[in-house]
Amino acid sequence: MEEFKSMKKVGLLVLFLTNLAYPPAFSQTPEQEVEAVIRSLFDGMRQKDSVKVADAFYTEGLMQTVLQKPEGTSVGSNAVADFVKRIATTPEGTTLDERIVSYHIRVDGVMASAWTPYRFYVNDTFSHCGVNSFQLVKMASGWKIVYIIDTRRKEPCEE
Repeated sequence: MEEFKSMKKVGLLVLFLTNLAYPPAFSQTPEQEVEAVIRSLFDGMRQKDSVKVADAFYTEGLMQTVLQKPEGTSVGSNAVADFVKRIATTPEGTTLDERIVSYHIRVDGVMASAWTPYRFYVNDTFSHCGVNSFQLVKMASGWKIVYIIDTRRKEPCEE
């Protein structure tokens, strides 16, 4: 019995010292969780991983783009499923790389908004820049993008 108590004390001491050397990971803030979802979306796009891309979105999410033309401004819409399909069918040897310049994230409970200036490259060649405006909601499965609208232009680009 005395041997068991001694082993128990040694075990507790080892556990205590291990926690000092390797403290438990702290959970992410909601802002960090939202940023991670957006990063995952663009990592999936670069990797042509349609499952990863689709996982970032709410199934009924909406995608829109502000279209600026000489005759005026309009808004184009795109289904998430169509976007995911385009990622999955990106030709071999083509790299799509949306590089986020900065993240401006606001969270109110289970709703978040993210403003992300970006630069877009195809095969490491600059294509365009603009800003994404994301709306996310925290579902049972985590943060999901329910709406995104973006602008697109050649310049000026935010640094």
